Parts: sequence; structure tokens; C-alpha cells
Amino acid sequence: MYRWHAFTQLVLLRFRDFSREPEVIFWAYGFPLILTVALGLGFAGSRPEPPAVDVQGEMSDSRVRALAETLRQTGMKVEVNSKAQSRLRYRTGKIALVVVPAGEVTNRGSKDEGLLFVLDETRSESALARKWVEADLLRDRLGSAALPMREESVQEPGSRYIDFLVPGLMGMNLMGTSMLGFGFALVDMRARNLLKRFLATPMRRADFLLAIFVARKVLLIPEMIAILAVGRLVFGVPTGGNPLTLILVILVGALAFNALGLLLGCRARKMETISGLVNLVQLPMYIFSGVFFSSKRFPEEAQPFIQALPLTQLNEALREVMLEGATLPAVALRLGILLAWTIVPLYLALRWFRWR
Repeated sequence: MYRWHAFTQLVLLRFRDFSREPEVIFWAYGFPLILTVALGLGFAGSRPEPPAVDVQGEMSDSRVRALAETLRQTGMKVEVNSKAQSRLRYRTGKIALVVVPAGEVTNRGSKDEGLLFVLDETRSESALARKWVEADLLRDRLGSAALPMREESVQEPGSRYIDFLVPGLMGMNLMGTSMLGFGFALVDMRARNLLKRFLATPMRRADFLLAIFVARKVLLIPEMIAILAVGRLVFGVPTGGNPLTLILVILVGALAFNALGLLLGCRARKMETISGLVNLVQLPMYIFSGVFFSSKRFPEEAQPFIQALPLTQLNEALREVMLEGATLPAVALRLGILLAWTIVPLYLALRWFRWR
């Protein structure tokens, strides 16, 4: 009997310890419920968003104007652009499909009648967009039932889904490694009273935090090299930009997420708390920042919020440098936003940092 009484008291001890930490209760029960309700309201019963497509040609062409207007009336996001602009927008994931109307010059150098769909068959959103456009045109005003429709497969480096995906995975890993590595390390040392012991030494606080920054950067290098190497050697993902510019983008992005990790871990005392805070910050960026699909697919009303997210700017900068060969001035604005995400959280974290 004594054994089971002791066992019961140990179980009650864990319950009491749990109930004395309000933040743990919130992250264990409140946050998942809020997240479920929010995602349920946002996605339950909603129809798929119409795809974003480009009509290749000039607005002076009546056929191009009619086709673009017809697609817009079905709810699609449609722009009219030249061949070079359309292919670039497709390659960087801003659109799901390029539609070439009758009379436009194809890759074979001839002017073919009908419609030509330019897409990568390995991209699921492109295949869906092609069927969507075709279905809408077959029942609309253009008389497309009698109009031949063909497909041109584009699978060159830079236009494939894997080329879009690898920079997104690099950004996602930068965020996860930087925030988890920094925030969790601080909370773990605080929980084990290591920070309090460091405080008793002649060590400067700035040196302590700088040492963690440097260590995270050193550990980050092999991770980024591994992703780039696999992407380049196994899948042929291009890295057309200046390597120094790419390195600078990676370092600035890592700094921004290190600063966020420091801010989240500057006062947290339990691993459950820092885990919940990190998930709270990272989850919107996993969804909205264009890791697995373009952030442009979300409504225009949400774009100011999406573009302000650090992971959005990091992913866009990585894709522009790797896939478009963008120079440093071309990504300067994105780097400036990432630096803002570094300076402000770092300032707040240094002011609020607690050793105990």
C-alpha cells in the first residue's frame, strides 16, 4: 500500500508542477486550440484559389486581350507579358502557367493556330492550372471547343519545381536551425543554472552572446553546403548568381533568425515555453513565406503582411540570386528588411535578457 501511495503522490507532484506554470498550460492546451480554430476558419469548406497565369504576347493584339479578359472573368490572376518575362515569372514560381494564343511564335519558330500551354509537367500546380484554363475556355465565349490546344513541356534548369524548392528548403533550414539552436540553448542553460554561474564570472554578457552567434554560424556552413551540393550535383539546380552575394544573403538571414531566437529565449525558463514560442513565430512563415509554393498565391490583401516576414524576404533573395543571377544591389532592399529583423529583436533581447 505504501508503494502505491508514494506513486500517487509522485503523479500529483507532476500535476501540481504543471499547473504552477501558466505559460506551459497555454502552450500545451490553448495554443493548439487557437491554431485549430484559425486554420479551420481559413480553410474549412473553402474553394481552391484560381491559378495565376501569364498570357504571352502584346496588349495591342486583340486576340491576346480577349484571352486575358476571358481568363480574368473566371477569377484567375492574369498578366500579359512578353515571352522572356513570362518564362522568367514561371521559372521563379510567380505564375503556374504560360498561355500562348494563336499567332504567337513558338519554340519551333512557326506560327501555330490554337493555344499553346507552356508548363513543367512535374509541377502539380502547373498541371492543375492547365486543366483549369482549358475547362474554362471550353465553356466560355472564345469558341475554344473548335480551337486546337497543345502543350509544350519545359524542364530546363531554373524552371522546374525542384529549382524553386531548394532555395525554400535552404531558407526553412536557416530559420529552424538559427532559432532553435539559439533559443533552446539559452533556455537549457538557464534551466540548468549555467547562466547564473556564468554571471558570477568576469565574463562580459556581449562576449557570451557573440560566442553563441559565431558557433551557430560555423555549424550553419556545412548544412548549407550540403543542401547546395545535393541540389547542384543530384538535381542540377542552378546557382547562377555571385557566390559572395549568395553567402551574404545566407549570413544576413541567419543573423535575423538568431536575433529572433535570442529574443524568444531571453526570458523563457522552460523548454515547453520556448518550444511554444518558436512554433508560434515559425508557423506563419512555414505557411505564407513561399517555402513549398509561391507566396504570391495568397490574396493581395495579405501580401503586406507576407512580404514583411523575414523568411519571405530570405526565400525571395535566395531564389533571385540562385535562379535569376541577381546582383547585390538587386537584393539590397530584401537584405535591408532582414537587417531590420536583426537589429530590433537584438536590441529588445539585450534589454530584456535575464540570466536566472
